[in-house]
Amino acid sequence: MDREQFSDWIALYERLWRTEGTDLLGELFSEAIVYSNGPFEEPVQGLEALAKFWEAERVSADEHFEITSEIVAVEGATGVARLEVRYSPPDGNLYRDLWIVQVGADGRCIRFEEWPFWPKLSTEAG
Repeated sequence: MDREQFSDWIALYERLWRTEGTDLLGELFSEAIVYSNGPFEEPVQGLEALAKFWEAERVSADEHFEITSEIVAVEGATGVARLEVRYSPPDGNLYRDLWIVQVGADGRCIRFEEWPFWPKLSTEAG
């Protein structure tokens, strides 16, 4: 994988997150995907399990948010990226994320590891 391919992979992830349903997840992830949404979370294993997880995690395909990404490194089949996601009001949440993505020979992800960070809410400060 090179930086352009990884950038395309991230763009496809965002596009699929914004697409209703999970029928297209097989374009992004392999059947044997191991998907960890946090460093201490039990990974989701397999495309069918990921589809259920994916639907449970998002509010809807119509969620209003902006995402920016910066590729940190690509070596062989592994890419690392920093992301920032800002949700629109009423919640207006912001979080930063680190993704470690390993792809197979066909370019689909075989291992996804996410390290999310949410800043303290302003109501907690002070």
